[in-house]
Amino acid sequence: MDLPRSRHTGLLACAATAMLLAPAAALAQSKLGFVNTERILRDAAPAVRAQKKLETEFAKKRQDLQRLDDQLKRLQSELEKNGVTMPEAQRRTKEREFNDLSRELQRKDRDFQEELNQRRNEELAQVIEQANRVIRQLAEQEKYDIIFQDAVYANPRIDITDKVIKALESKPPAR
Repeated sequence: MDLPRSRHTGLLACAATAMLLAPAAALAQSKLGFVNTERILRDAAPAVRAQKKLETEFAKKRQDLQRLDDQLKRLQSELEKNGVTMPEAQRRTKEREFNDLSRELQRKDRDFQEELNQRRNEELAQVIEQANRVIRQLAEQEKYDIIFQDAVYANPRIDITDKVIKALESKPPAR
């Protein structure tokens, strides 16, 4: 039995619409959550502890760099103030000393930044690992179907970042 063409087209359109809406309906019935990883890395207790640990660990190296920088500034100031009146040989020696010190400071600063970044990445990876465990536990306990991390936009009503941060604060520090 052939249906008239217009009726056949209408049925196809209805079927196509139903197929397109079915995933949307299933999604609407799903329990969704969102976690802002940036906030966790900034505000969660393990992240704060990691930041303090890094500050303590790198304090001496930071002070050494500051001393070297102060020394370089004093040398520059001396050259600017007395360079014109210094004997040529002494001025060249001071300029060479200034250039050597400047290169040393740049090298040490670069090494410091590389080491700090590597350690920061190691510490933050541990925080992310802890957060992911907490997120999985929350998902299982509260029957979430999916939890997104780092979306362009998420409705605040599905944001569970505060729950994750609170759960991380109740966890003992990782060793």
